[in-house]
Amino acid sequence: MNVVETQDCLVMAQDVAGQDVGVVHAIRPDGCAGLAALVGETAARFATRSGFVARYGQVQLLPDAGGGITTALLGLGEEGEGEEADPFVFGALPDSLPAGLWRVSTPADIDGADVALGFCLGAYRMPGFGRDTPPAPARSRLVVDATEHDAAQMAQCVNLARSLINTPPNLMGPDDLAAAATQALEPLGVQVSVIRAEWLERDFPTIFHVGAGSDRAPCVVEARWQGSTATEDAPLVSLAGKGVCFDTGGYDIKPASSMLRMKKDMGGAAIMLALARLIVLRDLPVRLELRLGCVENSVSGHAMRPSDVVRTRAGLTVEIGNTDAEGRLVLCDLLHAACEHQPDLLVDAATLTGAARVALGPDVPALFTNSDEAGTAFVAAGHACGDPLWRLPLWPGYRKWLNSPVADLNNISSKPMAGAITAALFLENFVSADVRWVHIDTYGWNDSSRPGRPEGGESLGLRATYAAILTIFNIEDRMHR
Repeated sequence: MNVVETQDCLVMAQDVAGQDVGVVHAIRPDGCAGLAALVGETAARFATRSGFVARYGQVQLLPDAGGGITTALLGLGEEGEGEEADPFVFGALPDSLPAGLWRVSTPADIDGADVALGFCLGAYRMPGFGRDTPPAPARSRLVVDATEHDAAQMAQCVNLARSLINTPPNLMGPDDLAAAATQALEPLGVQVSVIRAEWLERDFPTIFHVGAGSDRAPCVVEARWQGSTATEDAPLVSLAGKGVCFDTGGYDIKPASSMLRMKKDMGGAAIMLALARLIVLRDLPVRLELRLGCVENSVSGHAMRPSDVVRTRAGLTVEIGNTDAEGRLVLCDLLHAACEHQPDLLVDAATLTGAARVALGPDVPALFTNSDEAGTAFVAAGHACGDPLWRLPLWPGYRKWLNSPVADLNNISSKPMAGAITAALFLENFVSADVRWVHIDTYGWNDSSRPGRPEGGESLGLRATYAAILTIFNIEDRMHR
């Protein structure tokens, strides 16, 4: 599978000089009163009689005198209906517009890069995976200027994460995920290595233990890169991702209904890989490290058992209270390995707990951090770019809930409450106190299709993390969308 999909949904304005270009007027409901000034009396009456009220994502095509379609309307919805910056609404356009070239006219407070990003996200097609008739690409293309065209890089990386998460689990095992990471990064000059077998058992023992039950052996991807303008003392950004390619729950097996979406349990790794690719494509002035724990949690005679005790890379021992709490075991060794290099910022992402979804729902990942500065930067960045995060506390009073009578820690809490918090507290044991750390408990999925957000894999937290990195390290980037 080609994991890096190219997109041709954008076209530069200078490349289509003299060609016919349709126009989409994006308006809010209070702008409907002035429709005639935008499109003329006849077209305005047609739109009104057709029921156009500028509802969020509503698209209305307007025929011209010759019966052609060269004008359309897009509803932006009421103020506050979307995020402060909402690129997704423009994702309604690719499947609604006739074939051809289009430009979008928006209110002055909307960034053209958001329009381009949303259009590209709406043009995403899930890979065909061998279907006789693969999904047809969008027929319409958006005319943009040079700055707006840079949004295609962001869209490419978002869609990379989506496609990896959407891949059926028989086609996306640990080796496949490692190969995808290599394919996405090595051509860009990133040094990528894959750790397997006895070296994995020695250096990442908990990942090895989680993967022992599967015929598809676990591995760890390690990648390193330095920006072209980054000095040897440039900020070190370290990323870690949970890459559980399929999660049965192990001996604490999931019910069938809960297992249906477990191909997405490698969503954290997909998101961190896509973020790493974006950082490299944008050539940020940083040093970058990426670690992905690629593993399958299966049931067999070799699988880990409840009440096993395993020694981690950090030397701490962990009692396995539940084999379905394997994600934190995958991350703990990755985090400890990252801290050995003293990063200036350590970020991990994982589809870690159902408790985070109960608390915040599918659209808002939970954020935990040992740094108030980082927490503020991440939450603000997510709000500003329409990729929201919500901070939950690393509440110290719950640490004792992870006590074990036979090991340093249990991998699950003794209480049936605060599951997302106790999972984060478990991870905190493997992070150096002097390392600025952010943990993102994400869903990695859209339960249903909405403009710009098709049902399936999603990169929740990617754009917010990228924007926060720019803020924290005071990096100027005109391509931040």
